Amino acid sequence: MAANVKKLFGEVFAVNDVSVTIKSGEVFGLIGTNGAGKSTLLRMMVGVLKPDGGKILVDDRPVYENPAVKADIFYISDDPYFLPHATPKKVAAFYSDYYGAFDMDRFEDMLRSFQLNPERKISTFSKGMKKQLSVLLGICANTRYLFCDETFDGLDPVMRQAVKSIFAGELAEREFTPVIASHNLRELEDICDCVGILHQGGVLMQKDLEEMKLNIHNIQCVFQSADEEKSALELLDIVRAEKRGSLNVLTVRGAEREIMSRINHFSPVFAEILPLTLEEIFISETEVVGYDIKKLIF
Repeated sequence: MAANVKKLFGEVFAVNDVSVTIKSGEVFGLIGTNGAGKSTLLRMMVGVLKPDGGKILVDDRPVYENPAVKADIFYISDDPYFLPHATPKKVAAFYSDYYGAFDMDRFEDMLRSFQLNPERKISTFSKGMKKQLSVLLGICANTRYLFCDETFDGLDPVMRQAVKSIFAGELAEREFTPVIASHNLRELEDICDCVGILHQGGVLMQKDLEEMKLNIHNIQCVFQSADEEKSALELLDIVRAEKRGSLNVLTVRGAEREIMSRINHFSPVFAEILPLTLEEIFISETEVVGYDIKKLIF
């Protein structure tokens, strides 16, 4: 979707040689600290900003100054703007003029579910209420692509879960590809299929989460002797290792069955695989390439 994209503001690269591929029908998470270039990259992806280099394609078509492509895209900014004196009802009418598939009946039903008054001025809404409204507008526009900048920032835990449930329902029922930018990896752990980490204007890594979870594991094991422990560990592709008395706490790359087969060959006193969180996976992966991700996004 984005290939070697660059964006300069003066002499500063906000985005520098970024390439990411987003598959249709998956939830893509874009992670990075404030100032990493997430918002700038999103604005180029939706055609608000023109890249200074590289190209951005949506369904193999350029997005910038292309109304036909933009009709398939809804963008929710970090700080959504609404016209003065606008109400949810008026904003929905405005969007329905552009998005031909906008579902007004559903929008009104969702407003009631979220307890948002359709006639109340949006300027009196809290930050969280404005975020809720933006999400409902984006969902009811029925576009194939929904780009969200810090969507969950400002939402309480109940509303975060409600929004994630709405996304899950849309994915099950129609062609829908949400792209969610956030500075917090934990917020996206239970919803994303693929995550890219943006750091200092460039993509540090892009990984399919299911593939990552299948190929890296947390192992706890105790061996009968120091020699057997040494021999067993030499057979493993160890990313991180910690020793707590006789207990080895390992992060190991590889297939689960193969890892346990190699460990069990030495008849350990104790050995088990524990599930890794997304945070632990990315910490392990980025440490390999020389970054301490804990300082970047946690």
